[in-house]
Amino acid sequence: MKILMVCLGNICRSPLAEGILKSKLNSKFSIDSAGTLDFHQGNKPDKRSISVALRHDVDISQQKSRPIQSDDFEIFDKIYCMDKNNVEDVLKLAKTAEQKAKISLILENDQEVPDPYYGNEEDFENVYQMLDIACDRIAIELLK
Repeated sequence: MKILMVCLGNICRSPLAEGILKSKLNSKFSIDSAGTLDFHQGNKPDKRSISVALRHDVDISQQKSRPIQSDDFEIFDKIYCMDKNNVEDVLKLAKTAEQKAKISLILENDQEVPDPYYGNEEDFENVYQMLDIACDRIAIELLK
């Protein structure tokens, strides 16, 4: 099973989601992350994302930002987006109904993960907690 986490720039939310889910699953699962934009391509995650992840024993410091690509729709089985704008942007890139069916929000009940980029450490911690709960649910579903 291959899972892709997607946010806007791939430096705050989706790297956290990738790292958190990797920490909950075994090596039979492949988890990656990408952004809908290429502004930060090749950059490491935001230092605040790295810091909050390390406080929870998750190391995301070696990840590199990349934009979502058309072949991601063939490679990945499930694509989790952090907010509704990400979902809309990713749906525009999908070419088939099968590809579109792989795309969903990471949170349940139409909830969104807020972008903490312009926030503070507390905002990053809140995002971590939201993603940790979401990744617990995903891991439980995948390990059934």
